[in-house]
Amino acid sequence: VNEDPLATKKYYALMSNYLGVTHPDSSTLNYERVIQPLIDSNQIVQPNIVLVICESFSAYKSSMYGNPLNTTPYFNELCKTGIFFDRYFTPSYGTARGVWATLTGIPDVEIINTSSRNPQAVDQRSIINAFKGYEKYYFIGGSASWANIRGLITNNINDVHLYEQDDYEAKKIDVWGISDKNLFLESDKVLGKVRQPFFAVIQTADNHRPYTIPKEDIGLFQKKKISKDSLKKYGFEDEDEYNAFRYTDFCYKQFMAAAQKNDYFKNTIFVFTGDHGIRGDAGNMFPKAWTDQGLTSEHTPFLIYAPYLLQSARYSFPASQLDILPTIAGICKIPYTNTSLGRDLLTHTDSMKNGYAFIFDPDMKRIGVLNNQYFYSYGINNSSPEQFVSMTDNQQPVLTDSLRNQFRNMTNAFYETSRYMILNNKK
Repeated sequence: VNEDPLATKKYYALMSNYLGVTHPDSSTLNYERVIQPLIDSNQIVQPNIVLVICESFSAYKSSMYGNPLNTTPYFNELCKTGIFFDRYFTPSYGTARGVWATLTGIPDVEIINTSSRNPQAVDQRSIINAFKGYEKYYFIGGSASWANIRGLITNNINDVHLYEQDDYEAKKIDVWGISDKNLFLESDKVLGKVRQPFFAVIQTADNHRPYTIPKEDIGLFQKKKISKDSLKKYGFEDEDEYNAFRYTDFCYKQFMAAAQKNDYFKNTIFVFTGDHGIRGDAGNMFPKAWTDQGLTSEHTPFLIYAPYLLQSARYSFPASQLDILPTIAGICKIPYTNTSLGRDLLTHTDSMKNGYAFIFDPDMKRIGVLNNQYFYSYGINNSSPEQFVSMTDNQQPVLTDSLRNQFRNMTNAFYETSRYMILNNKK
């Protein structure tokens, strides 16, 4: 990332105002927001957090948006009883970028590589550390060696207990390590023994080529056969991908069944996010622009599930992976300092209706923002023309000068601020 402080400064007023910076200062490029929650008598007391980062959890392939193949019926039921955000986007695609955005609240806008691999960027603040008195855990089914994810996790989450493929009793099934089901069950075993509040991240991997479904689960999990034309029509390349997607739902169900038998369940907030989606044809499930512009690769489900602690709700304003940690901290009434681009989605739900989600496509080298109505994007350094499409219907909207300025400035503000923050968000 080549930061350009002058460009960052140019958009500082716009971005600091959008984020609600407490003491704006363009000379020091201060983005700090010190959040001191109001404590009330109904406060949830130090709930545990389990944040599940779900491999390739594409919204249009799931049951929550009406896909007729009904791949995730169990997760769909969870969404009805939790807080579900149906217009939620990851800033980019690729697992390393998704993990980065989740843990730091900053979009990974490195073009050639990823920020996790950049030695100058690996020192980052994370709101996870505001959870004082919490034990921190990170569970991954394979090895954390790829993309320097181990460096990102161990450098930036204080005193984290990192569990990898060789730390479990379960056997590896493929290059990604143990199966997701066993990853969930092994994580549950560890968490069941923790005697103080914990913040745990579980990162899944099975919904990825080679789409392995372990032999031990065939029986309880039934593979299905679907005609090629139905698969294609509803967003799947082949039967292996379709069954792997269904298998994720099976794994979530096994995890919840195990967790419910443990003492920690009633005082735990389970958070599910896709690490990213998969580009593909969303058919008639969404306006045509979602497929044409590749938004299918960033649109994923986002669910906060705690049946004993939280009332169910469904929100349709734009939400981003950057917002996960501020939102969790807000629910838990944790005092924290935010120096990233994430916002608490639940504290000011009215103002969120006017929010944006930033999108960065490293392959097409395009950046853009979307709001409730429109998606605007253009090629970095004007390498390709701007595009302006409707998020709600198949009509081609008119890009007036005022809309162009609004979306162009917001796009640039997100992009230039992200470039700056990647190297200047040191703890």
